[in-house]
Parts: sequence; C-alpha cells; structure tokens
Amino acid sequence: MLDIKWIREHSEELKKSLQKRGSAFDLEILLRADRERREKAKEVDDLRARHNKLSDAVAAASGGERGKLLEESKAEKVRLSGEEETLRSQSASFDSLLRQIPNIPDSDVPVGKDERDNKVLREVGERPSFGFKPRDYMEVAAELELIDTERAARVSGSRFGYLKNEAVLLEFALVQFALNRLLKKGFIPIVPPVMIREEMMQGLGYIDSEKDREERYFLEKDKFYLVGTSEQSVVPMHADEIFNEKDLPRRYAAFSTCFRREAGSYGKDTHGILRVHQFDKVEMVSFMKPEDSREEHKFLLAIQEELIRELKIPYRVVALSTGDLSHPSAATYDIEAWLPGQNEGMGQYRETHSCSNTTDFQARRLGIKFRRSGKTEFVHILNGTAFAIGRMLIAILENYQREDGLVRVPEALQSYMGGMKVIMSRSV
Repeated sequence: MLDIKWIREHSEELKKSLQKRGSAFDLEILLRADRERREKAKEVDDLRARHNKLSDAVAAASGGERGKLLEESKAEKVRLSGEEETLRSQSASFDSLLRQIPNIPDSDVPVGKDERDNKVLREVGERPSFGFKPRDYMEVAAELELIDTERAARVSGSRFGYLKNEAVLLEFALVQFALNRLLKKGFIPIVPPVMIREEMMQGLGYIDSEKDREERYFLEKDKFYLVGTSEQSVVPMHADEIFNEKDLPRRYAAFSTCFRREAGSYGKDTHGILRVHQFDKVEMVSFMKPEDSREEHKFLLAIQEELIRELKIPYRVVALSTGDLSHPSAATYDIEAWLPGQNEGMGQYRETHSCSNTTDFQARRLGIKFRRSGKTEFVHILNGTAFAIGRMLIAILENYQREDGLVRVPEALQSYMGGMKVIMSRSV
C-alpha cells in the first residue's frame, strides 16, 4: 500500500507509474474519495466537540434549562452517530480504493505490457550436448518410477503428483543443500504455517482483485488462506512489530508446502509436475532498511545464481517488465533454467526462480517498522526462491539424463544422497 500523503503530493508521478504498469485505475476517484473522507472527518470532529460541549453544559445546568440542553444533546448524539457511520463507510471505500493501487516500479524496470516485454539480462552456463534426442522429464521419470501423476489424478485430480523413490531423496537433498548454503550466509531457518488468516493475506497485497483471489485456496468456514509461496506466512510473523535498527537486516530461509489454484492456466502445462496445485519450496525473505533494499535484491539474486550454478544447470536471468510485475512488487528478476527435453527435444527456458523487492508496500499494510534515531520507519521487504523443488527436479532429470535412461546425480547433491552418483532403473 502506498502512503496517501505521498500520493497527494505526487499524483502526476503516480499516474505515469500506473500507465507503465498498464493499470486502468482512476486516480482521480481515489483523490476525490480522500477529500470527501477528510471533509467528513473534520465534520465529525466538529460535531463531537459540539456534543462534548453540550454534555458539559447539561452537567452544569439545572431545572428547565437542563431539560432543554439534554434534549439538544440527545439530538446531537443521534446526528453524530449517523455522521460517524457515514465516515466509517467512506473510510472503508477509500481503503478499498487505496489497496487497488499496485506498487511503484523501480526506475530501471523495463516498461512493457506483459511477459513478452521482459528483458533477458544474461545467459549463463553451457547447455549440455547429447548424442541422442533428449527426452521430456516425464519419460525419464516413468522409466525410473520417480513421478506418478496417473494415480495422483485418481486420488486428488489433475495437477497433482506422487514423488517416489530417488525423486524423494533428490527433494530433500535440494532442501538440505539450500539450507546449508543459506545458514552460512546468516539466514534463520524456519518452517512456517501453511494457513494464514484472511487479513494477513490482504496485508501482503495478494487478494486485492478478483483475479488475485482466484489464484488462492480459501477455507471459507475458517477464513484461512493456504499459502501460495513461503513468504506469505513468513512476512506477517512480524506484523505490527518494530525492529531495532541493529537487528536489520533480518533474513529467513523458509521451507514449506505451497498451494496454487493455477486459475489462469487452464489447458496450459497440464502435463507432469511443471505447473501443479501443491509443491514444496525453500524461500528467502529479507527485512531491510530502505536504503539497503536495492543491494539486497542483487544479493538475493546472486545467491539464486550461485545455487543453480553449483548444480551446473544452464540458465538465464530475466528482468520482468512493468506489465508483468505482481501487485506488491517494485522490481522482479526471474531465473529460467534450460530444459533440453522440452519442445520435443529442442529445449526451452522455463522459470524456476523469482526474486522481488516489495519496498515498503507490504510493510505499510502490515505495520512492520524499525526504529532509528528515536523515530520509526517502515522496513523494506524482499523475497526470493532458493529452490522450487518440483521445477528443480525437472531441470535435473532433463539436464542429467543419459542415453541408457538413467540419470546422473549432480555432484553438489551426491553427499546428501549417501554418495549416490546415478539414479538406476528399478529393473537393474
């Protein structure tokens, strides 16, 4: 959420920002609602002061004069109650409008309408060379009995899968590998809840539109949302708290299961486990002083690149355009891994990591601040994928496949899998 005082003073700048993001939000409607709300608040304050004055007069009066003042005070109280209700309604409408405004993109974010305008910053790593046509990961996984989507479909429906055998070992090897690296860099390990209260998800800025809500699983009876990414339950853990300046930066490495409806992807990527309703993830979350958040964004991206480089998987870094940013994000980088078995063996890049700076957008909504020089300020909050497990399994199976159908284990993960170097077939 943006600061309304800043909006009043920089309305033209914000209009340009909204235009860059392709937002149809009418800022004049918000500014008019703000003026009406403030005017009504002054009116209510004046009425409240008049009523208090009348109450004092009633207490000091006697006889017929007291009765007259008492009737006047009652009438004023009724009027005040009505105007207070009007103010509450206007304030609620104003807050709803304010929450519809997305974060302001950083100045160096590419301007564009959608993902087609994202900018590739660099490609890293040498794509593997095969003496055979590389296969899709599900073909590899089927032979090695690693992933079962057919039985999962019978049990849970489409977009679910069972991980089996060495796929399970690979998952926890990836988790341990990521956590070990992150702990050495000062991250605090955490396993957060996967259900959060409705007001916390609202505070994060992920359910401000019908489109946003469609992506979330909501438990109506209990008013709980299932998290779609680990930071959704890590960030609110400090809601309404004030950090001491010396306690920043605060960094967490969170492991959790995540849930997404994939409402906007019907008929898209229904094959395998690339786009599923349930997946596991290791996520980085940082709470920073405002002046440090841009460097922290680069720091998180550098960690992501370090992790994927150690697995020796080719990738590229992409800066998301203004039209492709999420509602709370001021800037986002994606990492896309090279998947040689996709596109009928021709290969293609697919997203495996994302890294965003939400500046003070979420902190302002959730009341997360820090204190320095006797004053409080809102922190800046960032998040970045360490590993989205399912997608990393895909990248490993496709990049490390062999002609005989077996799969080499990345050297960086072998020590976490008891020294295993090759995933063998069940029949071997």
